[in-house]
Amino acid sequence: MLLELAEWMARHFTSLHLFQYITFRAIMAALTALCVSLLLGPALIRKLAALKAGQVVRSDGPQTHLSKAGTPTMGGTLILFAIGIATLLWADLANRYVWVVLLVTLCFGAIGFYDDYRKLVLKDSRGLASRWKYFWQSVFGLAAALFLYHTHQLPAETALYLPLFKQVALPLGLMFVVIGYFIIVGFSNAVNLTDGLDGLAIMPSVLVSGALGIFAYLAGNKLFSEYLGIPSIPGAGELAIFCSALAGAGLGFLWFNTYPAQVFMGDVGALAIGAALGCVALIVRQEIVLLVMGGVFVMETASVMLQVASFKLRGKRIFRMAPIHHHFELKGWPEPRVIVRFWIISVVLVLIGLATLKVR
Repeated sequence: MLLELAEWMARHFTSLHLFQYITFRAIMAALTALCVSLLLGPALIRKLAALKAGQVVRSDGPQTHLSKAGTPTMGGTLILFAIGIATLLWADLANRYVWVVLLVTLCFGAIGFYDDYRKLVLKDSRGLASRWKYFWQSVFGLAAALFLYHTHQLPAETALYLPLFKQVALPLGLMFVVIGYFIIVGFSNAVNLTDGLDGLAIMPSVLVSGALGIFAYLAGNKLFSEYLGIPSIPGAGELAIFCSALAGAGLGFLWFNTYPAQVFMGDVGALAIGAALGCVALIVRQEIVLLVMGGVFVMETASVMLQVASFKLRGKRIFRMAPIHHHFELKGWPEPRVIVRFWIISVVLVLIGLATLKVR
């Protein structure tokens, strides 16, 4: 929105040509989203508290969580609002990738919002039935993947690129849709599973989003992409604005979500953020790197899958409780220690992912 206005006014004020630079707009998007989160956060927390949209704590979980009962949830709506405002203000609204990622984020957020609203406000313990939640995730994830496949203009947009190899590009054909579906839906649920401790999911999301923003900027720049040996995706650079907005909104939310949390993200935020990260990675052709940088989310999901499989096949549990962050809590780790150590792991994994830009 501001880009179009600045381009019109630049005929009279040459300084407004600054708006043409993606780096400038990305910084401003991050600051805008951060300010929106910080300014609106207290009012949202009061509103959620008035609605009695408080957290329900499992009695079979760590006993330290019992004190969290009643803490306002659905705080992810703040993240979505901040992302939406910042993206609409600073991104090029003629760019199809911006709209794809933004719509995926809002659609998955709507699924989470409806589930949270039924459980926390209407006091329906069932919420949105799992089959219907997965059905709508599948609909939106498949729709995004199909749209990207049918509108692709270059072979690079649907090929599989392997980290560490410059010239390896495997044409996927319709398999692009399958992979895209699983990346978007899978990462949406992975972030949701990770969102179990104060700030545990949002900080890795901020880190991964920032790194994906770098990938998007480089992929959208032909000179940089050719030099680094990464796929050149015309127009993908605008996703750096979205990623910066997500990072800024996430940091603003962390202000209220840090231990001890004043508000929780809820499904509305977790499902949306995970889907957004998956969709951006799909567009910039960095699905494998996403699995590395988002290793904390992958680890949390794998722990649940292994726990369920082990119990069904052997009648025994591998972990004291899944997802794995609860396992460490039950081993006696204080919650802040679990959170910070997972953050450190996420920093290391993101740095490894960024290193693949040069190690090719």
